[in-house]
Amino acid sequence: MRISLIHSVSTMENRENVRGIAARVAVWSARHRALAILGWIAFVAAATVLSGVLGSRAATDSEQGHGDSGRAQRIVEEAGFPERPAGEMVLIQNRAGTDRAAATAEVTRTLKTLSDVTDVQPAIQSPDGRSSLIAFSITGDPETAKDRVGPALDAVAKVQAGHPDLFVAEAGDASGDKLIGDELDAGLARLSMLSIPVTLGILLVAFGAAVAALLPVGLAVTAVIAAIGLMAGFSRLAPTVDATSHVMLLVGLAVGVDYCLFYIRRERDERRAGADPHRALVIAAQTSGRSIWVSGLTVIVAMAGMFLTRDTTFVSFGLGTILVVTTAVLGSLTVLPALLSLLGDRVDAVKIPGLYRRRGDGRFWNGLLKVVLAKPLISAVVAVAALGALAAPALDLKTKGESIDDVAPSAPIVQAYKAVGEAFPSKTTPALVVVQASSVRDERFQQALTSFRDTAKASGKLVEPIDVEINPAGTVAIVSVGLVGKGADSATLDALDTLRGRIVPDTFGRLPGATALVSGETASNVDFNKRLDDSLPWVFAFVLGLAFVLLLVSFRSVVVAITGVVLNLLSVAAAYGMLVYVFQYGHFEKQLDFVSSHGITNWMPLFLFVILFGLSMDYHVFVLSRIREGHDRGLPTRDAVREGVSRTAGVITSAAVVMVAVFALFATLPLNSTKELGVGLAAAVLLDATIVRAVLLPAVMALLGNANWWLPSWLRWLPEIAHDVPPAVEPVAAPRPLTPIG
Repeated sequence: MRISLIHSVSTMENRENVRGIAARVAVWSARHRALAILGWIAFVAAATVLSGVLGSRAATDSEQGHGDSGRAQRIVEEAGFPERPAGEMVLIQNRAGTDRAAATAEVTRTLKTLSDVTDVQPAIQSPDGRSSLIAFSITGDPETAKDRVGPALDAVAKVQAGHPDLFVAEAGDASGDKLIGDELDAGLARLSMLSIPVTLGILLVAFGAAVAALLPVGLAVTAVIAAIGLMAGFSRLAPTVDATSHVMLLVGLAVGVDYCLFYIRRERDERRAGADPHRALVIAAQTSGRSIWVSGLTVIVAMAGMFLTRDTTFVSFGLGTILVVTTAVLGSLTVLPALLSLLGDRVDAVKIPGLYRRRGDGRFWNGLLKVVLAKPLISAVVAVAALGALAAPALDLKTKGESIDDVAPSAPIVQAYKAVGEAFPSKTTPALVVVQASSVRDERFQQALTSFRDTAKASGKLVEPIDVEINPAGTVAIVSVGLVGKGADSATLDALDTLRGRIVPDTFGRLPGATALVSGETASNVDFNKRLDDSLPWVFAFVLGLAFVLLLVSFRSVVVAITGVVLNLLSVAAAYGMLVYVFQYGHFEKQLDFVSSHGITNWMPLFLFVILFGLSMDYHVFVLSRIREGHDRGLPTRDAVREGVSRTAGVITSAAVVMVAVFALFATLPLNSTKELGVGLAAAVLLDATIVRAVLLPAVMALLGNANWWLPSWLRWLPEIAHDVPPAVEPVAAPRPLTPIG
């Protein structure tokens, strides 16, 4: 006689000791599986519609600014300057002593015939007499000028072809946006085409069955879609930046697949071990489900640390990742149990010949674990030495701001931009002195401007020409001036210090009631770095402190909490070292298609710390929960470690391979920052799942023995959270097939 699945589930809470949020949610979802599944679909659809209706509010330049440069940007935004069209420049440069006059005239004449080109300026000459520069603008909205700059680029390329003895190239706002947009669009298209098939392929190998492999991918993708939809609403509270959706996709695919993988593998393992369908689901929920929400909470806490920076980019990243992780946890704990209840043993349907097996043998990991537990001290020393060697380059870590140099350095637009910057420093990354006064058209301002010009020229650190733009009300002036150096080197930074500390205060600063602030790309990078330096201790303390508290409460052990924090820090340090070795020192440039700029993107170290510390908790909580299960059943610590690590090695390997594959795909995107993000995350996860979890963690726990579970008497009030599986209702001799009743 067959037992109705619905009836069995409805009596589950009475038959078994169902404890914990995850288990209770799983029981509810299995009992109301139609509501759970349809509710999830409705939730994803509603979030998508919300995104289309509201749209995301993008952060303005002033909202992303800090310090004096941020204040200057806000003054400019409020001053009512007319919208500037996208500016472009054509550089004609001697490289073999030839005459530039004919080419310069041809470029000027051709540009004036183009319908989308306006305001073509007379050519100016460089101080060394080797270069001519023609400035012009693209008509219409500067945000869409990249769509209209093509004819100008084609015309300039034609002139270059006719004058091979000269260097003739175009650069500017529209052409730069077109280059970055085209490169990024191609990279994202490639990423979207590869990420899901690659993830699915890995899961097919891990499960050996098509249905089981499709579930994590489907849930992860829908979780990302829903989270991006929700971000539109939350952007009213915290405006978003362009890269946020990329980060959400990166994190969402990784954690969404991992959470489902942990849950499904545990349910399948219990089913194959002889548990009936209901008990297998409860055990999976009470163990892996519990690990998922603890891990997810830890990730969310880590991401919340980004709010302490008070930086718009980090706040946007933090909010986006919190939304996508929360959505992934919600899907894993609600709709996944409902789907497993609906499918029953059919989750193993469409088996892949040669890949499907009832149990993973894990011979490699078991063999390695045997060696580690036999010689724990030697194993720990070797693992720490390996991580230390990888982390060593991090001691030389230097940061830099993002620039067009980080995109396709061989592209003519990038080469032209760099050449313009060398010949005409004030035209690419000028310092902008923003002066706000009752009037910037009166005699006093003109006297201050004359004094500024004279002082700037005499300093030897500022470069002409010095241009002035005044708003219609005559209350705000923008004075642009070039800085010596290459934009981020010591000479440029020294020039900026001189401008801010002496020249501006001694000239515009003497105007009665005036505000004079320095902005521009270099100033903005300096102010951004200062904000990060100021917030770094607070972020580290917040993330480390709350991660310690969560581990302490979850495992009721001070030692487990401390070792968890230390091991995660080792993973992060090793990732930093590998980033410096690759991107700062310039290794693997050909393989990764980049050119080293001798520094790491300035927002990368803090962001990687937060992301990696959160993600590494996935594996740590999962392994420790399985070890604690054995300990709670009375196993000696070493036996509990052996059982916990060996039984989780296979699923952690599969989960790590998924994460590494997804992260590595981001290294194929054209921006140096996305390459750094992909390589850093992939390397850290790989190290964390191998050296840290398979060697260092079991070695340290074996050395500590019963001390692992030390909790001082004054902390005995912490809640007891069971890690053992619920007792069996009745002995089961062999696996029984499940026949769901729809």
